Amino acid sequence: MTVTDTQVTWLTQEAYDRLKNELDQLIANRPVIAAEINARREEGDLKENGGYHAAREEQGQQEGRIRQLQELLRTAQVGTAPTSSDTAAPGMVLKLRYDGDDDTETVLLGSREEGSRGDLEVISPNSPLGAALLGAHVGDTREYPLPDGGSMKVSLVSAEPFRA
Repeated sequence: MTVTDTQVTWLTQEAYDRLKNELDQLIANRPVIAAEINARREEGDLKENGGYHAAREEQGQQEGRIRQLQELLRTAQVGTAPTSSDTAAPGMVLKLRYDGDDDTETVLLGSREEGSRGDLEVISPNSPLGAALLGAHVGDTREYPLPDGGSMKVSLVSAEPFRA
């Protein structure tokens, strides 16, 4: 996979609707921010106008979020959360055990936007770890590449559907 390949983001219908609503609100707020910038511009010298600079900064942040949401929703694969257990798939909460470690780690295989309301660490199905785990059954051990060129083995201890 190259950097230019489009990466699909798995979202539940609920998460898609929530993000679409946020995008619609941000777009509807554009005239308010533009009016604020114009009002601050009328106050005079722009070099020392903190309100003007703050409004421009807010506009930049909102435009960045709008672009992020547009791209996310454009590439989203909308579906229902998985209902079956025991197999690693997007939308599943996975309990993992790394080779040589007795502790387990619980993660959500999916999108940060999907897990943003929880306290779970989220791993992308497109990441090396996520890709290695896709389709794994409870008890399977998979190996994935590390950034330093080595590899790591991880075992799937459990897989349960994500519940927001």
